[in-house]
Amino acid sequence: MKEMIVSSKILIKYSLILFLIVPLILIDGCGKKKEKVSEERVEEGKIEEVTPEMKERKMVVNIGDRIKVQYTGKLDDGTVFDKTKIGEPLEFVVGSGQIIPGFEKAVVGMKLNEEKEITVKPEEAYGKRDETLVREFPKSSLPKDFKPKKGMMIRLQGQSGRPIPGTIVDVKKNSITIDLNHPLAGKNLTFDIKVVDIQ
Repeated sequence: MKEMIVSSKILIKYSLILFLIVPLILIDGCGKKKEKVSEERVEEGKIEEVTPEMKERKMVVNIGDRIKVQYTGKLDDGTVFDKTKIGEPLEFVVGSGQIIPGFEKAVVGMKLNEEKEITVKPEEAYGKRDETLVREFPKSSLPKDFKPKKGMMIRLQGQSGRPIPGTIVDVKKNSITIDLNHPLAGKNLTFDIKVVDIQ
């Protein structure tokens, strides 16, 4: 039986390839031949073995992956409060805290192009409502040219300079009442999700 011998020149030529598959023939002490396929990749100047888990990881969402999803968000009564536009998916790094915890947990383990529906409780979304965050402010504290209206979304500036979103819930002669809770606080959120890219 003829055996293939790979010359050093060929090895040097193909060592420049990022993913290199090299057949190895191992002969044990009894003269039996064993074949093993080893895969290697170059990452940041280092060669590391590409395991089956790594292959699977490219098709399944894991913590640390940058992914893109299409989604539609609905309330319990079916009202759509948010959705991605066609061709403009939401992109984020899983586990980075960029989005609500319930959504983030739901995408872990999803496969590429998989679709599913999830319901996220307030504790895993925007929290429960806090009635102490409904506050009354004198109109004198507002800009002179500002005309407040009930239902209007505004931004207040916190002590740290960070903007705080709020909703005007009442307008009186000398004051306005603003709800500083997130508009979706205390609500169950249902999402239809599709994973369209995993990096």
